Amino acid sequence: MAETGKRGAIILLGAPGAGKGTQGRKLSERLRLPAISTGDILREAVRTGTDLGKRVQEFLNSGGLVPDEVVNETVSLRLHQPDCARGFILDGFPRTVGQAEFLEREYAGEGLEFLAVGIGVSDRTLLRRLTGRLSCPDCGKVFHREANPSGKGDRCDACGAGLVVRRDDTPEVVQERLQIYHQSTRPLIEHYRRSGAYVEVDGEGSVEEICRQIAEVVTSRNQADAAG
Repeated sequence: MAETGKRGAIILLGAPGAGKGTQGRKLSERLRLPAISTGDILREAVRTGTDLGKRVQEFLNSGGLVPDEVVNETVSLRLHQPDCARGFILDGFPRTVGQAEFLEREYAGEGLEFLAVGIGVSDRTLLRRLTGRLSCPDCGKVFHREANPSGKGDRCDACGAGLVVRRDDTPEVVQERLQIYHQSTRPLIEHYRRSGAYVEVDGEGSVEEICRQIAEVVTSRNQADAAG
């Protein structure tokens, strides 16, 4: 993909809390490709009070998925920025087969290679991870009560603002988010598996171990492309 000179799209799949954002940032540093988080884009729109943000707010509050047409438009604008010329890493998009088909239509005929990497984590682990998260409402930094606590207790150690539990990280909403994921997003695995573009890694280990697994998958695909 990127290392072979071909334009590639690495799609990180997994339920909320699977670690897609963390792994996306690590891959971005390794491959020198932009890591694009749909959630970050949409939350920024909410924070700044744009028209898009107002439309998105109610969906984020309820734990529901933002309609495809809104997400597709937002992602399309970002992917056509100059830093995506060599390829990109996607976290949170596509979430449905419809979004995947939109992405494929957008790049039909351009030779873009897709690699979907599923990060497999049990629902029990996901619930523990998500309900322990604390977010800074000012700078956006995210902490975890157990895995990554702030050095300042209930305040952000970067800017000093009081930390909050996002409404979509409460137990009730997390359960709903996981249910929506299983019903609407899991079919993506079959979509990419049918085209030979899907690989799954074990997401229950350490951040470093998961990163190692994903890097091996990308390297293996690169070697196969080079040999072909």
